[in-house]
Amino acid sequence: MTTHGAPALDPSADIVDLTAAIVDIESVSGDERALADAIETALRRRAPHLEVIRDGDTVIARTHRGLGRRVLLAGHLDTVPVAANLPSSRRTRAGREELVGRGSCDMKGGVAVLFKLAVEADAAPVDLTWVFYDHEEVAAADNSLTRIAAEHPEYIEADFAILGEPTSAGVEGGCKGTMRLEVTARGVAAHSARDWVGENAIHHLAPVLERLAGYEARRAVIDGLEYRECLNAVAISGGIAGNVIPDRASATINYRFAPDTTVRQAETHVREVLAGLDLDIAVTDASPGALPGLDTPPAREFLAALGEDVPVAAKQGWTDVARFAALGTPAVNFGPGDPLLAHADDEHVPVADLEESLRGLRRFLAPPSAPGDTLAP
Repeated sequence: MTTHGAPALDPSADIVDLTAAIVDIESVSGDERALADAIETALRRRAPHLEVIRDGDTVIARTHRGLGRRVLLAGHLDTVPVAANLPSSRRTRAGREELVGRGSCDMKGGVAVLFKLAVEADAAPVDLTWVFYDHEEVAAADNSLTRIAAEHPEYIEADFAILGEPTSAGVEGGCKGTMRLEVTARGVAAHSARDWVGENAIHHLAPVLERLAGYEARRAVIDGLEYRECLNAVAISGGIAGNVIPDRASATINYRFAPDTTVRQAETHVREVLAGLDLDIAVTDASPGALPGLDTPPAREFLAALGEDVPVAAKQGWTDVARFAALGTPAVNFGPGDPLLAHADDEHVPVADLEESLRGLRRFLAPPSAPGDTLAP
């Protein structure tokens, strides 16, 4: 138990106040300890029905009521770097109340909802596992779920999983895969005053950028949900001085591919797009996507609890839904906040989203109204 000096969190607080308190504990990837400490402390003190496990900066809490079905609810603690958007603040725009601050959308609003329910939901019709984990916003190899799946798979075993990613309080099925590639062009160094004896590697990247700028991305419709692929240069580097023709230049490419595409197929496609160019191409990070899975019995049960008016769409980013899908666990994304605002400097979450997400999960986790009610098999 590593809770010395942890900021206090009150899970019984109003959901907006609780979210603000969580947002105000800065937790950029690699610096999640204070928030993990605060959550661990509160769960140990306020949720005697839960077994609480600390694994690095991940906090896992579980019920053991022998109910035969287990639902896992997970949210990541880390955020991208702060951009002068902490501490949190509140505002009203166009008649809508919003909580503003780094992580409010991605995904501390979802963490606040899950944290509050972890303390509340002591009589759910299923056993529950709550996972508050670190290092989601960085390379897949650093994600703590990677380590836990390898070292303690029993911690994350479940019949159904819900990721509290921002979905505007709707359900988003599956997720796209993601791949980063380093594309390197070579040249010959020379003095910039005598460029004819050199060969400019930066210039050799021009056809790469032209092909990416003219790329027409595929739109894949899977189980009625449309996934929009994206292929972009996201960084470029090269050159050592203002008077030197560079002999090496690199571009980082990010490919977001539909979940009906494997990692191998994704790499093959990028190489085909860049075929004929004299480049070194290396994959530096890759994670497969996840098919929607909304036709599974647990997902249908969840959708029924939310009500027929809940919006359903494709998840256009990558989330750990893919990790649970690889483990054979049906999973969905459901949480407060507009996913288009994730990582934005003006990141915020509508108060109505926080309240609706909390209400929806409360309905799903409510004790059965009649003997024998339980999660669909």
